[in-house]
Amino acid sequence: MSFVPLNPRPMLQSLINDDIVVRLKWGQTEYKGRLVSVDSYMNIQLSQTEEFIDGRNTGTLGEVLIRVQQRPLDRECKRCGKQGRPDG
Repeated sequence: MSFVPLNPRPMLQSLINDDIVVRLKWGQTEYKGRLVSVDSYMNIQLSQTEEFIDGRNTGTLGEVLIRVQQRPLDRECKRCGKQGRPDG
């Protein structure tokens, strides 16, 4: 079995204008919002962003930029269902 590297950037580009959830690498902090853009470093810009800590909504932030160092590289983004919960 051989390892085939996967470039996540095309997947992220395909999610632009979709609602996604981004989990930070430090623990239980997640941001749910509409993906506005992804740059060449895979920094993520979200609009209509809400912050969740330990699964609880802690407030609305609006427009945010999440730098690539603040999130893990595997499964960083999940689509949101109609109720705003991650689909997995």
